[in-house]
Amino acid sequence: MSKGVVDSASHPPHQGPPAVAAPYLRPTSIAAALQHLADGPRLIVAGCTDVLPAHVGKMVVEPVLDLTRIRDARGIREENDHWRIGALTTWADVAEATLPPAFHALQSAARQIGGVQIQNAGTLGGNLCNASPAADGVPALLILDAEVELCALTGTRRLALAEFILGNRQTALRADEILTAIRVPKSACGGRATFLKLGARAYQVISIVMVAARLEVAADGSVAAAAIAVGACSPVACRLPALEAALIGTPCAGDRLRAIVRPEHLHPLAPITDVRASADYRREAALTLVRRALSSFGTGAP
Repeated sequence: MSKGVVDSASHPPHQGPPAVAAPYLRPTSIAAALQHLADGPRLIVAGCTDVLPAHVGKMVVEPVLDLTRIRDARGIREENDHWRIGALTTWADVAEATLPPAFHALQSAARQIGGVQIQNAGTLGGNLCNASPAADGVPALLILDAEVELCALTGTRRLALAEFILGNRQTALRADEILTAIRVPKSACGGRATFLKLGARAYQVISIVMVAARLEVAADGSVAAAAIAVGACSPVACRLPALEAALIGTPCAGDRLRAIVRPEHLHPLAPITDVRASADYRREAALTLVRRALSSFGTGAP
């Protein structure tokens, strides 16, 4: 779901013998899609919001496996011990869903990804399989202890999201597998959550830094559980376990929470310098955004 196809009309004039159009497969079930995949390598596509610009000016020569007609892989539903989000669920679906407050970071991220057209087409599965360090959905899912469901003809396996994305554009998805769903355990659905994103503008921009935070509050008003994740500051978005541990027992007041955060809590990050920001700027911005995110819990805003 991380790759897609471009209309050949957008290609520059072709030199040499005419290219043979790649087969375009559009199954209506996971079983049929897996059978096609077993027949040989396929360019798997869903919303194509990342794959389309990546293929501008290029001829697609491998068979395309379009999953968008598989209805069973779209939608959000509550199960006994988890929430199940189909991999073909769009960002618009997520933004409009009625979900517990712990999902508010994910829903906020959904509303800030691209414009309305992108939100209507882009899928959560595609966002994860594309494995961009700046994928907005990843931090918000990490704080929910999300895991992915990977299906092959030989069976289904589940993998923690933190173990699925291995690096920049790298995942643990095998050649015979399709990501079919994201599962969020109800044990990670307590409390409320928030999401902050820094970019060159408010919308339709690649993140410079993003932060997702979820806090659970005990009866005495102190933090009972915490989950903090930062994206676009490492090859893979990551949690901040030392900070999470330091927050436990702290009164849930904005100034108290903010004061806990220290630069050393961001040690897991490994920001880079690119056209959007320097590594030093990213590190300082991440520190500021984490503090802002935690401050907001004292106001009841998230």
